Amino acid sequence: MSRSRRQTESELPEVTISEDADVRFLHLGTEWIQGSMLIDAPFDIELEYVQRMMAWLLFVDPDSVASRRALQLGLGSAALTKFCFKKLRMDTTAIELNPQVLAVCHQWFKLPPDGPRLRVLLADAGAEIRRAEHLGRYDVVQVDLYDHEAAAPVLDHAEFYTDVRALLADEGGMTVNLFGRDASFERSLQAIVDAFGMEAVWAFRPTREGNTIVLALRNPQHPTRMDLLARAEAVQARWGLPATKWLRLFKAVS
Repeated sequence: MSRSRRQTESELPEVTISEDADVRFLHLGTEWIQGSMLIDAPFDIELEYVQRMMAWLLFVDPDSVASRRALQLGLGSAALTKFCFKKLRMDTTAIELNPQVLAVCHQWFKLPPDGPRLRVLLADAGAEIRRAEHLGRYDVVQVDLYDHEAAAPVLDHAEFYTDVRALLADEGGMTVNLFGRDASFERSLQAIVDAFGMEAVWAFRPTREGNTIVLALRNPQHPTRMDLLARAEAVQARWGLPATKWLRLFKAVS
């Protein structure tokens, strides 16, 4: 979440949780699901669209992943943050506006405390990423910024995506969740293309729930289908993500 909606801390939505069988859910004052966790496997990624936000792994050497840095804009239930930190062994940073979200993630969603490889910054993501210390630092930036109504991305314009591109190292990539009852995918996609260039953008088909994940690379890559398959098989074998299935649902925009 971002303060671009001019919310003060007292106006931030209350964070609640619910459970259904073996899954715990995070909500921001409504029935809309803002994140989830498998209670018996808290460091796995439960939601399909969140798994797809790891598609940047198809464009880097698997042996290099643990030496890379990840940034999440919007903590949610900390699924991406925990996976990058615990499973991928990456240096991991998240930026979250709502202190209740952070507290609930620590108490109910198994988010580890900050340490040498893990930090959560309580800040407005749109402003924080303009700080010089973040520029060129990250190999992946994962963007999932929704308000409590889940109506549309809070930050979704070319200037914002240009700021995100400036955070990325040469082999870096951004994954972003585009979903919302009022959101226009084509408008959002065009803003990403304006910032990254058509040759650098890839997109999934929407999930059944309507989430469309877009990947934008700092510098374009055009691997062959066989190269992508080999990389997907490696990702699936190492980290249990359904990466070979992604290839049927994922293609370059250009």
